Amino acid sequence: MAEVIGVRFKDVGKIYYFDPDGKKLSLGDKVIVETVRGVECGTVSMANRSVPDNSIVKPLKKLIRTATEADLATLKKNAEHEKQAFAVCEQKIASHKLNMKLVDVEYTFDGSKILFYFTAEGRVDFRELVKDLASVFRTRIELRQIGVRDEAKMMGGIGVCGRPLCCSTFLGEFQPVSIKMAKEQGISLNPTKISGTCGRLMCCLKYEQDAYEDLLRTTPKLGAYVQTPDGKGTVTDLNLLTGILTVHIEKTADGVVRQYPKSKVRMIRDAQPGTSGDDAEDLKGLE
Repeated sequence: MAEVIGVRFKDVGKIYYFDPDGKKLSLGDKVIVETVRGVECGTVSMANRSVPDNSIVKPLKKLIRTATEADLATLKKNAEHEKQAFAVCEQKIASHKLNMKLVDVEYTFDGSKILFYFTAEGRVDFRELVKDLASVFRTRIELRQIGVRDEAKMMGGIGVCGRPLCCSTFLGEFQPVSIKMAKEQGISLNPTKISGTCGRLMCCLKYEQDAYEDLLRTTPKLGAYVQTPDGKGTVTDLNLLTGILTVHIEKTADGVVRQYPKSKVRMIRDAQPGTSGDDAEDLKGLE
């Protein structure tokens, strides 16, 4: 077992493990640590705890120090410089007539590098832009192209549910989301209903997926041929959460449709749900 602390460098970012070097730290403490980008200031999001050796990559970087008043002043100064750099970069993008959208600017703690995050529909030749920015700021410049999900995470906003975006409030990392999840949960495959502010599939489709997968294993699908207490028939509707199946009973003159709990139904032949080719093509870009 190894003693570690978890540190975040963004409000809702990935947690990185560090060696506390014998110090006891609390949630919310500001600390100075060494990263692959150099010395950085982060926030303790996981206090001292022991974790299995196989869950970390050794050797762990050690805590340098808890943040001092001078370190916090440096953070505040960097935040002010980031606003100025954002305005300058936007002007330079316009002057170079580049088809890109600047999303965020980030100074490293020691000011040795400035990172500019942007979105673009395709590849962008920004070599001249980098030269211009380097001549203005006299430090290392790095431009990073990000996706629309990352843009939403950085910018924040309100989702269709009326709450702040999950990605900008508590999701440390994006989870894979697919059209299959929407189909299995019985959600309308209308792109406007299942896509979030970023234009991609909503992250919340993942939250209940495990429960739906468990229910699907024990519930006949639409179109399944089943045996009921009143005879054989075809499932025409179902409610996964209540377990109630609507079955069209065969060999009846008036086409009787009845409802049964799934415990009273025995499956004879299951059915496979499908999506039309047109639907699949329309939804392809949402994943």
